[in-house]
This record gives sequence, C-alpha cells and structure tokens, in this order.
Amino acid sequence: MTRPIYALPDIHGQRAMLEHALSLIDADGGGDARVVFLGDLVDRGPDSRGVIQTLIDGIASGRDWIVLKGNHDDYVPRFLDHGDAHASVNHPELSWFSPRLGGQATMASYGVDTDGRDVADILRDARAAIPQAHRDFLAGLKLWHQEDGLLFVHAGIRPGVPLADQTAKDMMWIREPFLSHPDPFPWLVVHGHTAIDAPRHCGNRVNLDGGAGWGRPLRPAVFDEGTCWLLSDEGRVVLAP
Repeated sequence: MTRPIYALPDIHGQRAMLEHALSLIDADGGGDARVVFLGDLVDRGPDSRGVIQTLIDGIASGRDWIVLKGNHDDYVPRFLDHGDAHASVNHPELSWFSPRLGGQATMASYGVDTDGRDVADILRDARAAIPQAHRDFLAGLKLWHQEDGLLFVHAGIRPGVPLADQTAKDMMWIREPFLSHPDPFPWLVVHGHTAIDAPRHCGNRVNLDGGAGWGRPLRPAVFDEGTCWLLSDEGRVVLAP
C-alpha cells in the first residue's frame, strides 16, 4: 500500500458518533488522511441532515474524503424525484417512513413531520425543506472505490462478475451469495450494509458495519501495510481474519 486508507461504515444519521470517529481518524492520520465512507449516511439516527452537511463541509474544505452510496442514501432522491416511498428491495411492503427503515428520522432532521400524513403532503414539505445542495450531494455519490488491492463498496459484489458489470442494485443491496462466498475476490472487499455486533474480518472481505444505525458504536478502520486496524480512544486495535 502506498499510504494508509481509512474507512467509515454506515453512519445512519448518528452525527455525534461521526464527529467522534473523525476525531479518531484525525488523531491517527492527521487532517490529510484519505477516508472512504461506505454509505448509508442517513436514516434511523437523529441527525441525517447534520451528517450530510458535515461531509459537504469537509469536502469543500479540501478533506480527502470519498463518499459512497448506500441503499438508504438512494431512498432520499427516489422519494424526492419520484415520490417513491416503497423503495426497499428487502421489505417492499414497508414505507420508507417506517421505524425499521428510518426515513421518518431523516425527515424529522429537516423539520418534516411524517406521522399519520399522506405521502403527497410529506413529499411537498420535503421538497421545500431539503436543500438542493443535499439532494445534489446524495445523487452524485459513487458506488465503489478501488485502491491498493482494496475494493470499497456499500453492500458487496456478485461473485464471479467483473467489476465493470456489477449492478448498482447489487453494490447497494446484495447479501447472498456475497456474504457466504468462501473464495478470494480480486481485492479485499471492504463493506457495510449487513449490521453485525462488531466489525469482522472474514479473510476475503471486511464487514465494518457494527450497527451504528441501531445505537452500537461507529468504529473507523485503517488499512495500512496490508493490515486492518480498528481505531479506538486507546489507539489502533488489529482486526485479523
């Protein structure tokens, strides 16, 4: 590897956790550290608006930040552009505003009430409340980033399919057959999406989603000279297969 690369998994509207994680990265790698955000910036947590603004401000100030799109980040433009409030691949029966998906928390962070209201009324208020800069930011997020033998992506990839032929749906949504794939990928795949109790190195992939969307800690990682480390208040802790 030519330089350390930091990664932050699913933030899910947890701005306070984000700020703490960024402070750990700054303490370890300084203000010039390259950070890849693995998507799912919004929903469930109390301050999705603040998370997005923090990222916009950081990039505008020159921070070396690469932000990827998760499936929850895709809910926002799909709703604002098309009025689609039932956009979940795994739970098509659920409205985005259900507590399980967490869109009501995102709307609340922009001052939009969803409780018991018609979708048309929510859509009208959301279009008025959400800044165009936030809409443009979410719409322009990348699906993947590849560097130094690492592939960063929100959910994963379909085994055996060339990177150029991977679909946006798989990169934002896939679980199987990605999670159970036993063989090496062309890269070490660094992902989130599937919340577990704590980050885990599986040999051919690293799942960093420790469940911040459900109130568990947001743990940043650093990949440095072929080793993955988690950052803590006490420093680096190796994350081995």
